[in-house]
Amino acid sequence: MSGYQLDSTILREYDIRGVIDETLTIDGAYAIGRAFGTMVAENGGRTVCVGYDGRLSSPDLEKAVVDGLMACGLSVIRIGLGPTPMLYFAVNTVPADAGIMISGSHNPPEYNGFKMMLGKAPFYGEDILRLGEIAAAGEYAEGTGESSEHLVHDKYVARLAVDYDGKRPLKIAWDAGNGSAGDAMRDLCAMLPGTHILLNEKIDGTFPAHHPDPTVPECLEQLQEAVRSENCDFGLAFDGDGDRIGAVDGQGRILWGDQIMILLASDVLREIPGATIIADVKASQTLFDEVARMGGEPLMWRTGHSLIKAKMAETKAPLAGEMSGHIFFADKYYGYDDGLYAAVRLLNHVANQSRSLAGIRDSLPQPVNTPELRFPCGETRKFEVVDEVLERMRARGANLSDVDGLRVKTDDGWWLLRASNTQDVLVARCEANDDGGLDRLRNALVAELTESGVQPPDF
Repeated sequence: MSGYQLDSTILREYDIRGVIDETLTIDGAYAIGRAFGTMVAENGGRTVCVGYDGRLSSPDLEKAVVDGLMACGLSVIRIGLGPTPMLYFAVNTVPADAGIMISGSHNPPEYNGFKMMLGKAPFYGEDILRLGEIAAAGEYAEGTGESSEHLVHDKYVARLAVDYDGKRPLKIAWDAGNGSAGDAMRDLCAMLPGTHILLNEKIDGTFPAHHPDPTVPECLEQLQEAVRSENCDFGLAFDGDGDRIGAVDGQGRILWGDQIMILLASDVLREIPGATIIADVKASQTLFDEVARMGGEPLMWRTGHSLIKAKMAETKAPLAGEMSGHIFFADKYYGYDDGLYAAVRLLNHVANQSRSLAGIRDSLPQPVNTPELRFPCGETRKFEVVDEVLERMRARGANLSDVDGLRVKTDDGWWLLRASNTQDVLVARCEANDDGGLDRLRNALVAELTESGVQPPDF
């Protein structure tokens, strides 16, 4: 059987993603369906749920993937258009042996891709590389499968609403960014008390309003204006496939993922004292300190939604999160990242106390920090640079964590340097107690980069 050589640039650490008709084609989607279906069959699986997002290319890719899975002898359950967490929900509740979501996440319209589950676990890293090898060799499972439609939208939205327990109504602005969470967001809001102002809820793969990424401040400007003009309690935003959340308070100030996590962790630790709470290496020290102060066990882990999910299952942690807005609940939920579910839990937190979200935000420690800094470095060189800096820091007896690159802690605060798993870039961040400390941390980071011959980022 002839194989298909997938473009190596689309086989990423956590998923598959490329540019339509350039690095990702319909034939490639069929090969991905065949290769993934082969791995499902090897694992003893028989059924696979398939969903797709609102991108213009997604229906054609979905059909090609379904055909590839059926050619492996599998039964395909087509759940239709919706956010990535709806696919995760389907795999957990239909139930199914695996799942594949056609989605370009927060990327521009010309991109698309695939996120996968094998069993209830994430599919990433070596599994994705092996999928490429199976496709190249054409060593596929053979059979005659079947497909059926099983729409889970209504059950998914109803499940989101089940855990709402707010004691006072709120006025909230919601921005789906024309992403695939739009329909579910609209229907969820119809089930919740309070007043809900919907922005960009119509699913549109051209993303006419703004880029669907709530970690980019410019993408939150429309939400901030709506919150201020409508005098909302706060605002919520979601990325292109609905697995990440962003938030702004009633004054329009952004709450980043680690700040949201502090609030959610306080509720979880009230119910589960001493629980492990996981956050990625880019998160503020404030989060880890606050979790410890509230009696929890903070655990710093590697960046990447698949890596966090795997660690969460290993440690039985009820809550985990990333700076990027991926928030994972195993407390009352299924242990995956779901922006709309995180929104329900954040609504609960605010609606069950008298303070506003702005007031809660002001009560938190207020360190000063840089944004996440990303700067070019070659695919091989980026790892070498991190190793060189790590070796020098160890030789100096620095207080550091090497769980993901290196995070160096000083009396001023901390600085981070790691290699991106998905791009030819280095990632850096600094956080301090005051502006003077931040300057010293930046200077230390710049000195290390310069010593390794890397042009430092523009702070």
